[in-house]
Amino acid sequence: MRAVRERIPVVVQRNPWGRRVVARGLWTAAEVVVTLGVVLLLLVVHQLWWTNRQAGAGARTSSRAPGAPREDRAYAVIRIPRIGLAAPVAQGVGKRGVLDKGYVGHYPGTAQPGRPGNFALAGHRNTHGEPFRYINRLRRGDRIGIETRDAVYTYTVDRTLARTGAHDSGVIAAVPRSIVKPSAGYDTAGSYVTLTTCTPEFTSRYRLVVWGRLTDVRMR
Repeated sequence: MRAVRERIPVVVQRNPWGRRVVARGLWTAAEVVVTLGVVLLLLVVHQLWWTNRQAGAGARTSSRAPGAPREDRAYAVIRIPRIGLAAPVAQGVGKRGVLDKGYVGHYPGTAQPGRPGNFALAGHRNTHGEPFRYINRLRRGDRIGIETRDAVYTYTVDRTLARTGAHDSGVIAAVPRSIVKPSAGYDTAGSYVTLTTCTPEFTSRYRLVVWGRLTDVRMR
């Protein structure tokens, strides 16, 4: 008589504790990813929206105060019709005291508006009011108006330098000429305006420069 072989099924023991650990790990990882995403989004909102709002509020408040040039108050207004710009100008180019407040900053040691020499200015291209965001669109013949309590000075865009080093001090000299690209700039004395900002956008590696000559003065 044949022996009957009984087939005994193989039972795989599952580990419910291990499954819970894996599930918990996946859930924690998902929470971390979502949290990082929210933090990054908040940083972007802060840089691209909130800093501009703060700068605008500060500039509107301070630009009403006349007086001698000082870092915490505007003493002039720059207007560039081509790009729809109207922004207050304050003394100095420090980030915390001037540029981050939405001001266009006047380089210390350079000429004042309408004077012989170079009235040199700096402004943010992105965030904190970004007054110089679109100066790359300026072309020869565009007008740059500088208004003070005493006069309105009109400069006409004459030359541009698309990119130079961040420490190219020649572009804000009394007779502006790049020391990085000596073919860019001037070789005779005059009354100039210089606009400088960072380039490419959202970086500070290089500088974009726009130059203009004084072409009109209208006393108030």
